[in-house]
Amino acid sequence: MTFKKASILLKALVPALIIGLALCGCATSEEEKDSRPKDQVTVGFSQIGAESDWRIASTESMQSTLTASAGYNLLFKDGQQKQENQLLAMREFIDQAVDYIILDPITETGWDATLREAYDAGIPVIIMDRRVDTFDDSVYTVWAGSDFLLEGKRACKWLRTYLKSISFSGDVNIIHIKGTTNSSAQLGRTKALKSAAKKYGWNILMSEDGDFVQAKGREIMENALATYGDDINVVYCENDSEAIGAIEAIEQSGRRVGSDISGGEIMILSFDATRQGLLLTLNGKISVNTECNPEYGPVCDEIIGKLKDGLEVPHEMFMEESQFSAITDIKEIKVGDEIYPVTMVDRELIDARSY
Repeated sequence: MTFKKASILLKALVPALIIGLALCGCATSEEEKDSRPKDQVTVGFSQIGAESDWRIASTESMQSTLTASAGYNLLFKDGQQKQENQLLAMREFIDQAVDYIILDPITETGWDATLREAYDAGIPVIIMDRRVDTFDDSVYTVWAGSDFLLEGKRACKWLRTYLKSISFSGDVNIIHIKGTTNSSAQLGRTKALKSAAKKYGWNILMSEDGDFVQAKGREIMENALATYGDDINVVYCENDSEAIGAIEAIEQSGRRVGSDISGGEIMILSFDATRQGLLLTLNGKISVNTECNPEYGPVCDEIIGKLKDGLEVPHEMFMEESQFSAITDIKEIKVGDEIYPVTMVDRELIDARSY
């Protein structure tokens, strides 16, 4: 075939190719949905990122539960700690006409428009872990997560109980390493600490955003030691990663970490109760570690199963959580009218944990 004939033939074929591509590649979201296996559930999951062991465990719980063998097509998007990435992922899920959307929001605000889009598209949204602050909470189907305020209250009540048990009469001078500003965990745990400090006369020397990461925990603690020195006797870290960073800074400065604050040690309070955090608790470097349960996979599976069957689910669901210490003197604490056990951490318990 001559070059001229080939050129004429190609020109004739191009319009047909364009039409064919358009027909194949521009299916509506409803057509995409109809083409899926009838028994498969497509779920779009927008995760915040991978900033901590807790977050990684949360993602692994979802990915190991919502599997193809369990009847799921899980579309996972890592937000990389940016709300704009999560908003983009949400809109992609809506365009793909997924059956369900699961969102772990980096902050509480800024979701109204996107949640309304999902609601109008008839896609149930499950909010997990952190909350959203929206003018109309009917735009999402259910929130499942932790009672972050209660977590903070339990940690503060443990500290109060411990101080009374050793008859500590000195000043309680606290460095507060917060989580990501305006996240649900930060708001709840911070509110609890501020309330307890006001009630018991504790001094919060510094309160800064550590963004739930180890490096910032270390940086804030280094600055705090340079500013307040020997006055510091308690550090309230809003997750284990921050606590690890704080411990590094304290030990590098020559100070000791532990529960003997009368003897000059700096006491660490932490949250999450990851395996690494509990190892530090067992070794006495974290005095109390209040759990934040990351095992959302089975919870979301249960919610989706009920929704598929046309059953009602509560608009709010709380995770079951524990509190851990190696200090044997405190077996339980009381918050309001409720008694909460304090579990003594040991190696067997740590080895049995999945995160």
